[in-house]
Amino acid sequence: ERVAVVTSLAAAALQDVLAAWRRRAPHVEVVVAHCAVQGAEAPAQIVQALADVQHLHRAGTPVDVVVVCRGGGSLEDLWSFNDERVVRAVAGCQLPVVSGVGHETDFTLTDFAADLRAPTPTAAAELVCRDRADLQSDLDAMATVLSMRVRRRLDGAQQDLDRLATRLRAP
Repeated sequence: ERVAVVTSLAAAALQDVLAAWRRRAPHVEVVVAHCAVQGAEAPAQIVQALADVQHLHRAGTPVDVVVVCRGGGSLEDLWSFNDERVVRAVAGCQLPVVSGVGHETDFTLTDFAADLRAPTPTAAAELVCRDRADLQSDLDAMATVLSMRVRRRLDGAQQDLDRLATRLRAP
């Protein structure tokens, strides 16, 4: 129902993730925890953003999953996600964390600390939220089974009623 995204508001990866969710799961609420995703100040901000999401969750706004994401770049650009403080914050997060940092060939220590690693930020979005058409298909299948079971129960009740009616004497 609610997904938190830890990333920069200026990141192209955020726009990709939001576009994927609008297409696949527009019913899912997205909360963005803004932080720098590269540079000297990024590790402390990522740790704080994760703490803010957990506080939000404990304060009564439930969050189902956290996506930590950043698009690809050089090793130096992604280095914040190798910082010990970030890795410990991801590993210690009370909520499930999906890492969508970099591109398919990029790996950071955050990927190994997270509950799930996605090869790209967009893939992280797709892993977190099932496609609305798939959900609708599942609901249709459940409605068919439910309808069949209700019909079967009503048929059984009608047979019981008919059987009891034959035992009644005419007035």
